[in-house]
Amino acid sequence: MTKIKLLIGSALVVALVALGVGQSKLQQPSVAQANDVMAPHFQVDPFWPKPLPNHWVMGRSIGVDVDERDHVFVVHRDQPSMFGGITEIGLYEGVAECCTPAPPILEFDAEGNLVNAFGAEENASYVWPASNHGIEVAPNGDIWIGGNGGGDSHMLVFTRDGEYIRTVGVPGEPIDSNSTSHFGRVAEIAIAGDEVFVADGYTNKRVAVVDLATGAFKRYWGAYGSTNIDDDADDSYTPGVAGPDVFRGPVHCAEPSNDGLVYVCDRGADRVQVFRTDGTYVSEHIYNPATLAQGSTWDISFSPDEDQEFMYLADGQNFKISIIKRETMEVLYTFGDGGRQPGLFYAPHSIATDSNGNLYTTETYEGKRVQKFLFSGMQPVTQTDRAPTWPADEL
Repeated sequence: MTKIKLLIGSALVVALVALGVGQSKLQQPSVAQANDVMAPHFQVDPFWPKPLPNHWVMGRSIGVDVDERDHVFVVHRDQPSMFGGITEIGLYEGVAECCTPAPPILEFDAEGNLVNAFGAEENASYVWPASNHGIEVAPNGDIWIGGNGGGDSHMLVFTRDGEYIRTVGVPGEPIDSNSTSHFGRVAEIAIAGDEVFVADGYTNKRVAVVDLATGAFKRYWGAYGSTNIDDDADDSYTPGVAGPDVFRGPVHCAEPSNDGLVYVCDRGADRVQVFRTDGTYVSEHIYNPATLAQGSTWDISFSPDEDQEFMYLADGQNFKISIIKRETMEVLYTFGDGGRQPGLFYAPHSIATDSNGNLYTTETYEGKRVQKFLFSGMQPVTQTDRAPTWPADEL
């Protein structure tokens, strides 16, 4: 009996070894193939930012940018009606010890400390947006914001310390994608050189360009570079069918690159259109084309190298971030999924990159937060969809 057991045990060991060798050989081609594709990888920092003071809480966080000091600026909607009930802002409502809305513009240092907060002051000399949206820090430190609410046909400019500088555009104007004096619910703002590129927006169907120093209007264009935009044109979108000839909208980002291109998020049509800075059309790229509702192309940032080799695309409807090779516009892999825990998302709305390659994302609706993803170096792509950003368990 002992001899039989030994023979069976030996046979089992041989079989397991053979199976292991077989699995190893099966895995080798995929590992070798994965090793050929290198891309930036990220790990969520669950302790960033640090808790806010004064019982403050964030609302729907709809803009993020990083300045030359790697300070992170976030804009959120702090109106009580945006918070979905009094349970979260009981102190503000006078019914509980916590909490109250934080000022709408928040500045954090690289370690996550809140260093400044301002915006929407009472009796101000400016018209605060009905629904503030998007934020950009100019090279001199000035802060630009837009708005996507009713009557938000303008932008505001502040100093880094929160002092009002100017209004660009005229508040309270109607939809007009061919206007040279006002905007149509600006979604996002980006700066390159002495020009400001405006994703205009939630009602208008264009990219507008204004002068950085003065806010003076310079030019605009619509889908495929059109400069005669029909606001009443059919903008319907059907997956698998060529997209509309106008931006379906919202035109949710217009991000200039270092090599003279502008990447435009036409969110509702699941596409990114690429232009030269003068509005000349270059190319179109579709991402997750079966996505309906709010679409897949919400915001863009680039890797911090001079060539901006990689592009990062926030997909708020599918709750993920796509890592894209900018030269080919190919998605190398994605990370994120729906959820409340660090590294997961509820509608990732905006995205920005700091000088060290770290990523920052904001979440709108019930997300109400900003997250930091630490750059963990160039690594092989071994998982192309929903790659984890949480530290792996140690064995």
